[in-house]
Amino acid sequence: MNLTGLHFLLSYQCNFECDHCFVWGSPWQTGTMTLRDIRHALQQAKDLDSIEWIYFEGGEPFLYHAILLKSVQEAANLGFRVGIVSNAYWATEVEDALEWLHPFAGLVEDLSVSSDLFHYAESLSQQVKNACQAAESLGIPIGTISIAQPEAADAARVTGQLPSDESGVMYRGRAAEKLAACTAWKPWATFDECPYEDLRQPGRVHLDPFGELHICQGISIGNLFRSSLREICLAYDPDAHPVTSPLLAGGPAELVRRYDLSHEEDYADACHLCYTARKALRQRFPTTLLPEQMYGVVEE
Repeated sequence: MNLTGLHFLLSYQCNFECDHCFVWGSPWQTGTMTLRDIRHALQQAKDLDSIEWIYFEGGEPFLYHAILLKSVQEAANLGFRVGIVSNAYWATEVEDALEWLHPFAGLVEDLSVSSDLFHYAESLSQQVKNACQAAESLGIPIGTISIAQPEAADAARVTGQLPSDESGVMYRGRAAEKLAACTAWKPWATFDECPYEDLRQPGRVHLDPFGELHICQGISIGNLFRSSLREICLAYDPDAHPVTSPLLAGGPAELVRRYDLSHEEDYADACHLCYTARKALRQRFPTTLLPEQMYGVVEE
């Protein structure tokens, strides 16, 4: 595995509770990284010697602005290129956005802000417009991430990191329960590949507040608080991993077949079938399909 990107899920907490969210972000979610844990992970990334990019996302990372800023500073000082993903809730006016973003000038090379009908009442919200104006004046590269409504059949399919453009819904996480019924379904056996993630040679992985290293949200390949990043990368065998192995052999349909899972005849997409199958397998693979936050178990 030759990782070039490590994405920190700084917190599962978010001020929004969007129907399409992979990680079930909400004001009631729990799990936030400490500076000590972030520093440990950054050093692990430095020792690996292949990581170029560090991203901070969530949840909503700006909810922990002081920790986010210190983490960005330390990542940049270690020589990493740094990005942030945010919903720009803080950009109530351009002047306010300038205050929020000014400390990040010269440190952040990619600020991605979400704006769509899941987040706001308009596709390009005033908050995001304010954030864009402020970032541009500070010289911070900025782009928007937009997820189309379920009925938008022509929305682009993406692999890996969401691009700065409109993409289609992936029916995993909260979207599997809230949005799957809003689109046309297809026979389960047709989902014979994972269309969104490179499970054999991932370019980036996500690290959550509990140390789990996610090759896809909710599929752990190791815990960074118990093993080093180098050890996890060296030990990762996609053809021996209990979840990636069947997914590589025949997609979510093979995951269902291999473990003889009951299933419906049709699903919204490959993620919908995969996520449903993984939920059914959590007790069988408790150290792989976790944490509970990724599967909608939220303490309110």
